[in-house]
Amino acid sequence: MTGGSDIIDVALDAGHAGWRLDRALADALPTMSRERLKSLVKAGALDRGGALVRDPALKVDGSEQFRLTVPQPEQASAPAQDIPLVIVHEDDHLLVVDKPAGLVVHPAAGNLDGTLVNALLHHCAGRLSGIGGVARPGIVHRIDKDTTGLLVVAKTDVAHEGLARQFQAHTIDRRYLAAVGGRPARMEGSVDAALARSPHDRKKMAIVDADRGKRAVTHYKVLGVNNVAARIECRLETGRTHQVRVHMASIGHPLLGDPVYGRAPAQKLRELLNRLNFRRQALHAARLGFVHPVTKDRLSFESAVPQDMQELFRALGV
Repeated sequence: MTGGSDIIDVALDAGHAGWRLDRALADALPTMSRERLKSLVKAGALDRGGALVRDPALKVDGSEQFRLTVPQPEQASAPAQDIPLVIVHEDDHLLVVDKPAGLVVHPAAGNLDGTLVNALLHHCAGRLSGIGGVARPGIVHRIDKDTTGLLVVAKTDVAHEGLARQFQAHTIDRRYLAAVGGRPARMEGSVDAALARSPHDRKKMAIVDADRGKRAVTHYKVLGVNNVAARIECRLETGRTHQVRVHMASIGHPLLGDPVYGRAPAQKLRELLNRLNFRRQALHAARLGFVHPVTKDRLSFESAVPQDMQELFRALGV
């Protein structure tokens, strides 16, 4: 440990001859991702015989000795806090958390502590991926404060980058359960509508022209229905902020209890929500599946519907 950095000596062997430098380094240092090593090389962190090497595409001859200077990760700005967590799965590279309603994922204005990140910093003793920055260590994706259910957290940069690639490729299996107002005309369908920040309210998302926002696709299926409400499953092809909430509202079936995108429900529904004291959007991240970025095993997890939504479904008769 020198000057706030780790010094790593790397010896390549004959088997690396002809490889790109970043690929050879990643093979010799399996705990570090190729992208991370590439960025370190470009930043001037790699030394060979006293001379800096800055080209990650350089072909190696297989007998070189390198010295890599890895800056220590910046200390997380959020304090570690002993907040109870429901851990569905955990290994050396990642963990899957079942988030309750009311828990914000990461610190932001108005929620500077008491978040999932604060809880993770305590649970993982600070061993979280640094790719998300000091405010969002380990955070690969998010769900809203009052949405319940599953999300995956990265402990290492390798896991973070591998998961991020799957999110970008839309290969993550994410299924949500929701209660919506009204009786959908179709038992299943898709909403393909780009989303961006609303020009009228920056706290809200809005459907916009394709060239102004990010493509967003939600596939929905009606699981139970009556004349006033429906229980639906939504499969996310993409994962944009507030995607399910905006998309379902756009087709005339807003999530029950949604304070932002909902509309005043029919009197019967309003009385039912008040009787149940249901004060959040009825949305639950029920299933999460992905390929483990290190072991390459296919993992799939399910979360039981929380008590408040179970009571809502029963009261609705859906």
